[in-house]
Amino acid sequence: MATILIIDGDTQSRMLLRMTLERAGYKVVVAENGKEAMKCQREYQADLIITDIIMPEKKGIETIIAFRIEFPDTKIIAILDGGRIKAVEYSPTAATFGAHRVLVKPFAKNEILEAVQGLLTSKA
Repeated sequence: MATILIIDGDTQSRMLLRMTLERAGYKVVVAENGKEAMKCQREYQADLIITDIIMPEKKGIETIIAFRIEFPDTKIIAILDGGRIKAVEYSPTAATFGAHRVLVKPFAKNEILEAVQGLLTSKA
């Protein structure tokens, strides 16, 4: 069973993602920010992380860069709040710094599940 680390400063978003992924059979670990996420990753060694871009403490781009340095083989999905114009501007940056996929909120349950499954089964 794959382990997924969800990093999101919004409690509701974090819990909805957690429930969706647990129901799909994944083990899920959650973190409120990038700083907490690095500690979780060292302990749980998640196969994939899903990180929000706009959050407190360590921002999403900083978190992606830190994961690329310390955990280069971990797959990353960046999520952006589509309601924030500034957040959408982060999409190319997130991909440039190492996110394998970028999804814009709101996204459908099947969209996140397909992205997760696709990344976990890909060799790259």
